[in-house]
Amino acid sequence: MSTADHTGSDQSGRGFATRAIHAGFEPDPQTGAVNVPIYASSTFAQDGVGNMRSGYEYARTGNPTRTALEANLAALEGGAHGRAFSSGMAATDTALRSMLRPGDHLVIPDDAYGGTFRLIDKVLTQWGVTYTPVGVGDVEGIRAALTPATKIVWIETPTNPLLNIGDVEALSGVAHEHGARLVVDNTFASPYLQQPLAQGADVVLHSTTKYLGGHSDVVGGALVTDDPDLDAAFAFLQNGAGGVPGPFDAFLTLRGAKTLAVRMEQHCTNAEAVVDLLTAHPAVSQVLYPGLPEHPGHAVAARQMRRFGGMVSVRLRGGREAALELCARTEIFTLAESLGGIESLIEHPGAMTHASTAGSLLEVPDDLVRLSVGIEDEADLVADLEQALG
Repeated sequence: MSTADHTGSDQSGRGFATRAIHAGFEPDPQTGAVNVPIYASSTFAQDGVGNMRSGYEYARTGNPTRTALEANLAALEGGAHGRAFSSGMAATDTALRSMLRPGDHLVIPDDAYGGTFRLIDKVLTQWGVTYTPVGVGDVEGIRAALTPATKIVWIETPTNPLLNIGDVEALSGVAHEHGARLVVDNTFASPYLQQPLAQGADVVLHSTTKYLGGHSDVVGGALVTDDPDLDAAFAFLQNGAGGVPGPFDAFLTLRGAKTLAVRMEQHCTNAEAVVDLLTAHPAVSQVLYPGLPEHPGHAVAARQMRRFGGMVSVRLRGGREAALELCARTEIFTLAESLGGIESLIEHPGAMTHASTAGSLLEVPDDLVRLSVGIEDEADLVADLEQALG
């Protein structure tokens, strides 16, 4: 499977893996510790009223461990400003409420993540916000959906769970022509495979629970931008609403980010082996993976991504019952929600992560199974799916 040639370097001249390990923290000058400490303090002593040591006063407003994580995340996305949150949804909520007001409109993917859809459809609409779902690969459709009230074009690429691809460069041009901002949920790709800010996006969002944390042991979210005004708005709600990660969560996420480059390479390699099996299997009606030449977004993905990722979705010829049976029969692939961890996971989106889209325009097919391909031995993963499909 062909891939684009991306060096992953930024303005510092350092490559991606180097930034992942070093950005955000230098060895402690007093102790020589090479890892950032877990600053387990809710408050910080002041030398006088309004005279804060190193700028910290209260842990909701700022914590040194979180600061190190935020600097690291910004460096990985090649952005100027990073903000860390207690979950991907806390980051999503902050981004939406920072940029939208009653009466505003946004465009969202017609196969958006169920949690994002639920927040917009069930909460923000009560605030007078309207939205239009459009396929992320349909540049002209998104252009046609824009109105004078549109403030955000919100995309995922690849999307969750149908793995559609949005052309970040083209869509940023469309959004900016109409005075809107482009927000890219980069969770599925991770900053190792794709850096949307360099392609024109205004904001990049992550559920750091997924590939950035990478070990299924911490929940978090992030927003990265080059716009200082947007960052100030994010910082205001981050502090004012309080959806911040604790210092141990920040430490774990930063620990995970350090190995992102090597993990993503293995995720991608294993996913390609899984795709080879699934595309040839008689029980499978369709494999959704942007690395396949027949995928409608393949050319765009090859241009804007380093490789094609560790997420694979598949549709079964036997419909819903076959999909549920596959989920029940795997032994190494664990039946669980979430994704992006070192272990392989399998789920039925229609009944699990995307249940909130049932009955809507975003409802997912009931014969769909989503695989988060981990970094176990490739042959074991292939054998597990073979026996489960057999």
